[in-house]
Amino acid sequence: MDLFGGSSFIALQRGLEGAQVRQKTITQNIANVDTPNYKAKQINFKHTLDEALKDSNFRANRTNEKHVEFSSTLSTPSVQVNRSSVYNHNGNNVDIDVEMAELAKNQIYYNALIDRINGRFNSLQTVIKGGN
Repeated sequence: MDLFGGSSFIALQRGLEGAQVRQKTITQNIANVDTPNYKAKQINFKHTLDEALKDSNFRANRTNEKHVEFSSTLSTPSVQVNRSSVYNHNGNNVDIDVEMAELAKNQIYYNALIDRINGRFNSLQTVIKGGN
């Protein structure tokens, strides 16, 4: 029996890894807010989740043949550089307000994943203790 290799644990793990990559990208943008000609980077976060679902063989539970199956569109995570705009007078296009909002959003997402993982471990702990 594989307690930690199930599809939900793998999806949660990959979600955390994706949040980490996004955090790094956002903090690089914030650190370079005053760097001349620096161009802001963004990560397409949906790609990270799609990759996690692909690797974990995540499937819907169909109880009726009329139920529609779902699947994720598979692609690899990508960091994109926005070269089309200039926000500051020095050629830099980092908007600190946008970056701080994205940082907060990513932190909320990360905390939600951690809460879900903690719930899974608490359930296992309850089973191990015999329901007490």
